[in-house]
Amino acid sequence: MPPGCALQNSSTDALIGRLKLEIEKLRREFYGTRSERKARLFDQLEMQLEDLEADATEDELAAEIAARATSVVAFQRKRPGRQPFPDHLPRERIVVAAPESCACCGSSKLVKPGEDVTETLEVIPRQWKVIQTVRERFSCRACETITQPPAPFHVIPRGHADRTCWRWCCSRSMASTSR
Repeated sequence: MPPGCALQNSSTDALIGRLKLEIEKLRREFYGTRSERKARLFDQLEMQLEDLEADATEDELAAEIAARATSVVAFQRKRPGRQPFPDHLPRERIVVAAPESCACCGSSKLVKPGEDVTETLEVIPRQWKVIQTVRERFSCRACETITQPPAPFHVIPRGHADRTCWRWCCSRSMASTSR
């Protein structure tokens, strides 16, 4: 239901309540003493109340029909994914040594459920290559704790370039601005 519709319904409900109160007061007065003016006012207020109640039910039905007809699609956030480095670049695979035993309980029953691969771009003058740092994950069968070496240091957090690449880029930009 739209927010404006709820506000309109609350004001309509307040008006209906006020009219019912006035009708009850007039009924008490009406049956106490006879008066033509009160009888006419009483009839007018009852007709006005009937019209408002009919309008309120029509509005509620229209709001229910609109709510059924309107379908709200849930928002799905796109995961910010970076494109992988081109396949033609040479890759060097460095495997970080994993622990021999569980750090939690000391058990040597470790299982390898997977690994995380971090790709970093390294530049050697006139040559580019991708360094793949592999951090193997191990799970302890005794206490079910997952252990993994820490992620490698990056000059810029979550960046893909290593120190030599940044040094090369900075030296190139400084050389181009000093001309």
